[in-house]
Amino acid sequence: MQNVAASLARVSDLAASEPVSTLARAFADAGFELSLVGGPVRDALLGRHVHDLDFTTDARPDDILRVLRPLADAHWDMGRAFGTIGARIGADTVEITTYRADSYDGATRKPDVVFGDSLEADLTRRDFTVNALALRVPECRLVDPSGGVEDLMAGLLRTPDTPEISFGDDPLRMLRAARFSAQLAFRVADDAREAMTGMAERISIVSAERVRDELVKLLSCDDPRGGLQLLVDTGLADLILPELPALRLEIDEHHHHKDVYQHTLTVVEQAIGYEHERHPGEKPDIVLRLAALLHDIGKPATRRFEAGGAVSFYHHDMVGAKLARKRLRALRFDNDTVAAVGALIELHLRFFGYADAAWTDSAVRRYVRDAGDQLERLHMLTRADVTTRNRRKADRLGFAYDDLEQRIAELAEQEDLASKRPDLDGEQIMAILGIGPGPQVGRAYRFLLELRLDEGPLGEEEATRRLLEWRDRDDA
Repeated sequence: MQNVAASLARVSDLAASEPVSTLARAFADAGFELSLVGGPVRDALLGRHVHDLDFTTDARPDDILRVLRPLADAHWDMGRAFGTIGARIGADTVEITTYRADSYDGATRKPDVVFGDSLEADLTRRDFTVNALALRVPECRLVDPSGGVEDLMAGLLRTPDTPEISFGDDPLRMLRAARFSAQLAFRVADDAREAMTGMAERISIVSAERVRDELVKLLSCDDPRGGLQLLVDTGLADLILPELPALRLEIDEHHHHKDVYQHTLTVVEQAIGYEHERHPGEKPDIVLRLAALLHDIGKPATRRFEAGGAVSFYHHDMVGAKLARKRLRALRFDNDTVAAVGALIELHLRFFGYADAAWTDSAVRRYVRDAGDQLERLHMLTRADVTTRNRRKADRLGFAYDDLEQRIAELAEQEDLASKRPDLDGEQIMAILGIGPGPQVGRAYRFLLELRLDEGPLGEEEATRRLLEWRDRDDA
């Protein structure tokens, strides 16, 4: 926020834009206050793209609906109990919330919802000063009771009230501090950081779903490294994602291995880089980023000190996949995400034998089959997992993976590799063998699939001949 005049001009443009100006006139005509609040004001001042339009007002939910109905293409009131009404106006989605003055019992995250009448009081109960900014419309007046503009200019995350009160009101704000520090590249104020460390245990009262959502938002940042480190340094990660700080393995003077924790953070960075390279402008790939974050969490449980100073982590891929599935289920991730991340972690080491000895076509087919619909993510994760500073080794692995991807593409073009199905389906197998549904059909199908992977497409006639030979051997 180097140019204050330019920042204020952007805010003025936001106030004059649609649907802001239309809503401002409608609420003013109805006798209510309306202000843009939080993120859109902050982002306009910083020159960032404004994604969401959040408003606050002295109107109660019924009044908000009454004003919105003539303007909105659709509206919903799922947050009505908390004073929030959502609507779609043209291409924009807006949320309008009644001023709040909640009180908390200090034991749970369930506030007694109390509606307020003052914009300034509403702002001072928000998480950070840079989010406690409002733009009154239509008059276009900036309201900043806590010095948020100065903190924006300083790149500082500070709470409007004392951190102990703010984080006590909602412990999730400690995770939001980590997310905003990464998203905005801001420094967390010393007193807030100390409070995060001292109050970390309070995060246990927050639901797994809310923790999950905040972790996803952190991983959605272009550079989440600083936020992840803050979670580890303050002890919050010990409570919500203990597998991450566990990667800080002690390295003694006799046995040497790379710093697994720092390696992991670098893999996350590099995976995001490959994601942006291959899919510029698309939404963050949370499955890939979770896999990168968790790919080595099996190492602490599998570390062994070998003769000569070596350290091994045999089967850390399988152990890590199991631990990742367990952690993601605890965080209430959906089944598809759990399965995809687990599969990527299981497979992330598979490639490294390729660099030492070229695979047969059969091995390449099996790699594709086992990766399934996660193949492209596996490409990115495997490349990101190369963090060595040895340029020669890094180049060798990079060239080897280039070769593997090229071979996959060539085989796919030749054989329709993506289908990975045998030449005969279940109905054909039963007709050829003269059998009905049962275990033998499954065994025959698997036999033909292995042939398909070993030798490529055989054609129906040859597959039939091989199937009958297999049956005769099986009967013998």
